[in-house]
Amino acid sequence: MVKIELTPTTLIVRVQGLDKLWAFKGHLEVPLAHVTGIEFAAEEARTWFHGIRAPGTSIPGVITAGTFYEHDNCVFWDVHHPDRAVAIVLADERYQRLVVEVEDVDATIAAVRGAIQK
Repeated sequence: MVKIELTPTTLIVRVQGLDKLWAFKGHLEVPLAHVTGIEFAAEEARTWFHGIRAPGTSIPGVITAGTFYEHDNCVFWDVHHPDRAVAIVLADERYQRLVVEVEDVDATIAAVRGAIQK
């Protein structure tokens, strides 16, 4: 799971607990100007193949965490429970998407959409 923090100019994704080890990352920072959208991603998170790990961890039905390459896109994952997954869409960044598990999907989507519409 991750915690998402929003500043007036930045979206910060803080990876929690042992997921730092599985994802090979502790946090990501992205300028809000590069965030183009956010969406509920349960169906995407339920698929068993998320791309080529580089580096990352994938145990189907348990965890997907780290950097994955799929269809020429670089995607960061940190999901245990697909029903709590959101996908943050980025432009002009190393990652094209951040697919992460959050505590409150609806509140996270509303907060990020509100921040990028300012």
